[in-house]
Amino acid sequence: MTLDDLGTRICIMGPSNSGKSTLATAIGRARGLTPIHLDVLYHRPNTDWKPRPSEEFTALHDEAIRADNWVIDGNYSRLLPQRLARATGIILLDSSTAISLLRYLRRSWFERNRLGSLEGGKDSVKWAMIRHIAVTTRENRRRYKEMFVRISLPKVRLATTRELARFYRSERLGR
Repeated sequence: MTLDDLGTRICIMGPSNSGKSTLATAIGRARGLTPIHLDVLYHRPNTDWKPRPSEEFTALHDEAIRADNWVIDGNYSRLLPQRLARATGIILLDSSTAISLLRYLRRSWFERNRLGSLEGGKDSVKWAMIRHIAVTTRENRRRYKEMFVRISLPKVRLATTRELARFYRSERLGR
């Protein structure tokens, strides 16, 4: 399955810090699709990752997916049905817990102005996020895999960093 097979409205899902935002931006740049980072829609700008009211996030989400072309990264499962109803393809990233933790620490300590970062926000290491990656994500990974099998859209699963790197190369995506 190639990127062209996924169409012009692509959902990228996967665990926290698996590379979803970076991939969405790369695909957007290469294919002329608008990258939409759900974390940015969900959180209020100029805060330390404080969520918006639920109805505000839902309105922003639904407005974004009405567009003709996009590549959207993030999970937010309660809004997944309407996202998948509009999507033409899906990519599931499934990096390991260790890789996700390392990426989280790296982005929190060293990466400023990273792709998918919150406007006016400041990344910092939070115990709640470490716990989320180390504990909660294990169950989420199982759910994502089960869901992925049931989805009838064109789809790609990238289960390792090596597979992700190969995908970048084969699709000529820049980071």
